Order: sequence, then C-alpha cells, then structure tokens
Amino acid sequence: MDWILSNMATVILAILGIMTVGVAIILIKEWIKYKDELEAGTSWGISGGIGLVVNFFDTLGIGSFAPTTALLKAFKQTDDRLIPGILNVGCCIPVLTEALIFIQKVEVEPITLFGMLFASAFGAWVGAGIVSKFDTQKVRLVMGVALLITAFLMLVGLMGWMPVGGDAIGLTGAKLIVAIAINFVLGAMMTAGVGLYAPCMALVYLMGMSPLMAFPIMMGSCAMLMPVATLRFVKEKAYNRKASIAITIGGIIGVFIAVYLVTSLPMTVLRWLVIAVVVYTAIVMLRAYAKGGKSAA
Repeated sequence: MDWILSNMATVILAILGIMTVGVAIILIKEWIKYKDELEAGTSWGISGGIGLVVNFFDTLGIGSFAPTTALLKAFKQTDDRLIPGILNVGCCIPVLTEALIFIQKVEVEPITLFGMLFASAFGAWVGAGIVSKFDTQKVRLVMGVALLITAFLMLVGLMGWMPVGGDAIGLTGAKLIVAIAINFVLGAMMTAGVGLYAPCMALVYLMGMSPLMAFPIMMGSCAMLMPVATLRFVKEKAYNRKASIAITIGGIIGVFIAVYLVTSLPMTVLRWLVIAVVVYTAIVMLRAYAKGGKSAA
C-alpha cells in the first residue's frame, strides 16, 4: 500500500496504458474481422482529417464531441444514429494518449491527481442513474452562467485586479477535499451531457493551481471513462467502424501536434487560452439553452 501511495502517478499511467492497449486490440480485431464490410460511404481521408482537427483542439481543452458531430454531419460520413458510438470509440485512444502524455510531461502532486481522477470516474458511475435525469435545460443555464462568472474571475486575476489563480502543482487539506468533491460532481454531470474539460480548468485555476495542471487532470478524468463506453458501443455494433478507426489514427497525430504547442506556451498565454476555452464552452451551453434542443457535449 505504501508503494502505491508513493507511486500513484506510475500506477495511473499503468492503468491508462493497459486501457490504451486494450482498446487498440479491440479496434484491430474489429478491422481484421470486418475489413471487407467497412462502410462504403465513409472516406478514410475525410474522417481521418476530422480526427486530426478535432483532437488537436481537444488537446487544447476545447472538447471534441460537438465539433466531431458537426463535421461528420457536414461531410455526410455516417448515419446520425451511429454518431454517439463514433464519438466514444473514435476519440477514445486520442484522449488516452493525451492523458498519458500530459501525466508524464506535467508534474502534478500524486494525491491530487489520483483523488481527482478517480473522483470523476466514480462520479460518472454513480451519477449515471441520477444526474442523467436532471432537466437538461436547467443544467445548461446554470453551467453556462457559472462558467462566465468563472471566466470573469480568471480575467480579474490575470489582470492583477485581485489575487486569483496560482502556480501550485497540488492541493492539501480543505482545498483538496473540495476539489475532489467538485470533480466527483463534474464526472456525474458528464452523464447529463455536460463536458468536463472547461469546468475542470476553471476548478484548477480557482483552487490556486497552475493552469497547466488542468490538462493531465481533465484528460485523465475523461480517459478513465471512455474505454467503458467504447466496450458498450463495440459490443452493440452501434458505431461506424471505418470512421472510428480513421478518427483514431488522425486524432493521435493531432494530439502530438497540440501537446507540443501547449507545453511550450508561456504561462500567461496559457492562462488566456484557459479563459478562452471557458468562455467558448459557456457560450455553447447558453446557445443550446436558448435553442432548447439537444447538442453534443
């Protein structure tokens, strides 16, 4: 037990690595089994390009589900009923790759990383039958307004009008407990279609941590969840195999390009990027609320 506590980052990397290999094996087996039955209306080039673009921006914290949905529909790559499966299966390995790279490149205090990652995973598991029943419109409105307020507080801190944000690589005491509890809620909120990236960025910033810490935390949180969804969609054959494999390949390339950009940005520029992502997500949620329809997270 002592070894695990002192090597939590290594344990997390091992778990994510096993998940990555497992999902890769599943996709390879699907390719071998159905290579002569792949979807004729799907283009390797277009779907791969979509994967590269959306996962590049996903690595910057924008999120990949909504833009992937929009691009798949715009280029008529698949039936609408298969899009949820493509989102989860196609983006799974790129997200796992993001988590593996950032956890290695960015030094986060192990207890903070471990606690927040598994809190989000447990929150999604517990929240599946509870939060998913919440009124979607109210969730969008509350989260949209909350993110705008958070973005304003970030801006205030960045401009030096009041001390907000910091350079800590971990949390202790009450702050750690609060962060774990909120990430549990964010994990649960994912089951209601609320993306975790922007709220997690805001949480990390307001807890006084460096904005760079948000990347391994938010990506690791999502990486813990997506393999389970992938297994479900593959088992039910509710996804487009060709599009998912192409998005996976293109997505991995996009991730490596974006990781270099994020880890080489000056901290001030990164703080502005975080604010931009939070404001963007708030606007998307409020627009969805105004339209009253459902949109991808």
